Amino acid sequence: MIALPSIAQRRAALERRFPVWPRVTLAAHFERACRGFAARPYFYLDDARVTYGAVWERAVEYAKAFLAMGVRHRDHVAVLMDNDTAFPALMVAASLVGAVFIPINAMLTEREMRYVVAQSDARFLIVRQRVKNRDYGRMAVEMLDSGASALARVICLESTRMPGVGDRATTWDAFLAGGEATSDAALQQRRDRSAYPDEVAIILYTSGSTGSPKGVMLTGDMLLRCAYSTCLSRAIEVGRVTFAPLPFYHCFAIVESILAMSFVGGAFISAPGASPLHSLELMEKFHANDYLCVPSMLLPLLDHPRVAQFDLSALFAMWCGAAPAPVSVWQRARDILGLREIVTGYGQTEVSSSGVITRLDDPLEKVASRVGRPKPGGVSGLPEFGGSPVEYRVIDRDTGAPLPARSVGELAVRGATVTRGYYRKPDETARAIDKDGWLRTGDVGRIDDDGYLQILGRSEEMYKVSGELVAPREVEIVLSDHPAVSLAYVVGVPSARTTETGAAFVELRPDARCTRRTLIDWCAARLTAYKVPRYVWFLAPGEWPMTGSGKVQKFHLREMAQLRRAHRTPAAKRHAVPS
Repeated sequence: MIALPSIAQRRAALERRFPVWPRVTLAAHFERACRGFAARPYFYLDDARVTYGAVWERAVEYAKAFLAMGVRHRDHVAVLMDNDTAFPALMVAASLVGAVFIPINAMLTEREMRYVVAQSDARFLIVRQRVKNRDYGRMAVEMLDSGASALARVICLESTRMPGVGDRATTWDAFLAGGEATSDAALQQRRDRSAYPDEVAIILYTSGSTGSPKGVMLTGDMLLRCAYSTCLSRAIEVGRVTFAPLPFYHCFAIVESILAMSFVGGAFISAPGASPLHSLELMEKFHANDYLCVPSMLLPLLDHPRVAQFDLSALFAMWCGAAPAPVSVWQRARDILGLREIVTGYGQTEVSSSGVITRLDDPLEKVASRVGRPKPGGVSGLPEFGGSPVEYRVIDRDTGAPLPARSVGELAVRGATVTRGYYRKPDETARAIDKDGWLRTGDVGRIDDDGYLQILGRSEEMYKVSGELVAPREVEIVLSDHPAVSLAYVVGVPSARTTETGAAFVELRPDARCTRRTLIDWCAARLTAYKVPRYVWFLAPGEWPMTGSGKVQKFHLREMAQLRRAHRTPAAKRHAVPS
């Protein structure tokens, strides 16, 4: 176990480094960080150890290449790649020349990728030619040749072109060579014209589970305030090493690891999709102090038979979010991993990442039942919001009117980290954000007397059984409390008798045995009758439909429930209860 300064001492050290809020661009922020921590490791990826100084040198090199290629102020530059050592420097380079940086989800289908590139008005696309067995280089060149978008240039991260790409794409060597003639003065001149921190810096596309993906517009100031308030909330010390097995295209990775670490000269370990065993190996190898994860990553790691064999004595902190977990999971994480500071949080792309977080000294019972309260912002916060960058309230889902304290309704948020809207989607923006800046989150919940948020589910995930509203999360928590259950998710499906009814998908812990009837009886003893799921299906660890950031896709679970219900086995029929 490592010795640490107190929480108060760590926060005071951060506040001494930032006595006032520096309203700067991402590039200006990184210039300060990279010069102040030049020799420190910034991130570890595969076999690479990349320092802050190296990131800045690469960013300047890439920025000069952008200018030589004709990237203009406010041009849109998209990137499509797995986690790559070039990513952080490309993000900084885009800011240096005043371009808008657009990371594209590497798990997209060809149709989805074409939509995002066209809808975003990307003029430049930097692409890894082959990602997850998809020929993105070929797709990118086809889009370039079709003229169906604003795309003007495609740059491949490789030095050679793959079959099907041809000479229409610029190789990485040629891209870099083009910038060699760009002077420092020319780059500085562009920087001087691109120094406004409230211009859109990044557009992040939402998953589009309820329609076409929407491009969330975020400024550099929004992103930096969100990252700084995370550092203050979690009392992140200088030099912290964070294991963050998250995809770079997701706001959780960008804000809570890439940006947050840059405030304290910390380092992050990138390993998206790492197996539990590989995760343990990396945390031991790099002496990780912190673990950013979601339950679908945490639970297999805790269950790994070799977890006790690894030296994780440097590890003391964890942020596990995105999905509910019972007290037993938090207790196991504390005991097995030796954690002293466990938090969960809540946010969304539209809030730059996290808006609320539990406190470091909150009991695990609170971590299991709440997602936190607005993050203290220090110099990044607003006095009208009690020092936080944001404020939340509960509104009526139909009228938008604010509801009294402790009421259940839709959560709304406004503040310094909340998006201005969706790119080229004025109707969706108008529906989501009112004239006073309140963003409808789409999440149903309540705010308790201490200001903590309790999430009950997405608005579209709620379902009615015989006229009674059911919050899936309430049922999921009960199922997760069963000692045999590792993961549980509940969705509503149509019912001829009751309009809708509940269908549960469950993953059991290793070596655990349990029947559908056992779980239905377990719920019946703890829930009102209409909340008891009618259907229960078991899934193996690899069968969950997941996003790249490890979230379970409930709309796919609903589709699976419909199919399984239509082809029910005798066992499924035996264990269904009347609805």
